[in-house]
Amino acid sequence: MSGDHFHGDVVNMIGGSGNKGIVHHHAPVADGARATDELTRAVQELITLLRELRDGVAPMDAESIDEALPALTVGPGAVPRERHRALMAVAGIATTVGAVGVPVVEAVQRVLGLLGGQ
Repeated sequence: MSGDHFHGDVVNMIGGSGNKGIVHHHAPVADGARATDELTRAVQELITLLRELRDGVAPMDAESIDEALPALTVGPGAVPRERHRALMAVAGIATTVGAVGVPVVEAVQRVLGLLGGQ
């Protein structure tokens, strides 16, 4: 198993006192290209889901989705603050429409996780 690398949460319980709880390891993966590819795929999946959701929401919500889409970018042109606002906006819309919006909420959570919780 030497050389294997695992990324994710680690919990170490040593004894019965002084436990610190969970340690979150959400730093970018060593291979930046692989991480960028994964983020790009996650954003593309989110955009696809948003386009599907857009057709079934109220006109004002559809307009909000349209306004959010340009901010959902990956790479040097991405503005973290705008992207975060866009992710929160579409997650809010998806939450209000119920079960049909669940895949969008999950996709937003995945993108946020890949961004390190931005």
